[in-house]
Amino acid sequence: MGYWHKKVVVITGGSSGFGRSLAGRFAGSGARVIIAARNQEKLEAAAQSIAGEVTTRTVDITCDESVQELVDGILKDEGRIDAWINNAGRSNRGQAAETTSQEFSELLDLNFLGTVRCSRAVIPALARTRGHLVNIGSIASLIAGPHLGAYPASKFPLTAYSQQLRMELAPRGVHVLLVCPGPIARSDEDDRYQRQAEGLPAAAQLPGGGARLKQLCPDLLARKIMKACQRRKAELITPWHTKVLVAIAHISPRLGDRILNFYTRRG
Repeated sequence: MGYWHKKVVVITGGSSGFGRSLAGRFAGSGARVIIAARNQEKLEAAAQSIAGEVTTRTVDITCDESVQELVDGILKDEGRIDAWINNAGRSNRGQAAETTSQEFSELLDLNFLGTVRCSRAVIPALARTRGHLVNIGSIASLIAGPHLGAYPASKFPLTAYSQQLRMELAPRGVHVLLVCPGPIARSDEDDRYQRQAEGLPAAAQLPGGGARLKQLCPDLLARKIMKACQRRKAELITPWHTKVLVAIAHISPRLGDRILNFYTRRG
């Protein structure tokens, strides 16, 4: 039996996209997977498409009470939580100077404070199992590219929050992993980027806002996350060469900007 056999793994935003890929990979490794999202119909469709032990729960991560009810319900039915993956969130397109404070507030509430709500609620349970708290960030958690609206500002706080949690929770046995991937390939893209990018360069309609990065295979990324958890790594940044860009940008912001502009399609 493997490491994940019969472990209880909770994935927010598990009804579509990368969340569903994560659920499939964990379930295939023998975990008891719980996918949570707002739309019950999409959750059921996702669960039926995954081979393995997968159950569904509805949750609104922008609501403290809904998150606490989710954690309490899982503990009542399952008795434990071994891994919690904060995956729910969404991207954005727009010029930062033209993005309203309301748009920033809404995306911060979902992409950052949603993670805070879930983490606060589940940490006591993870401390009992010496479990894993996984925060799915983005390359935009480390460096901000153009045309992404409020998205980088809503993802940057995850880096600080994960580092602080990592240091504070280590004595309690909780492993904290920050995942910062580039654009992830998905089969269920809609036209939201085209709508959001109206009036912006055509490249803004592309994944990653036009960054010249090959889209990551979701299944391969899921396997890397599982392995990083087993090794209790602090961060997973992929593709690897983005680490170099992030390091350069911190040493020389202007040089980092030039490199980032070079690697951003203008078409």
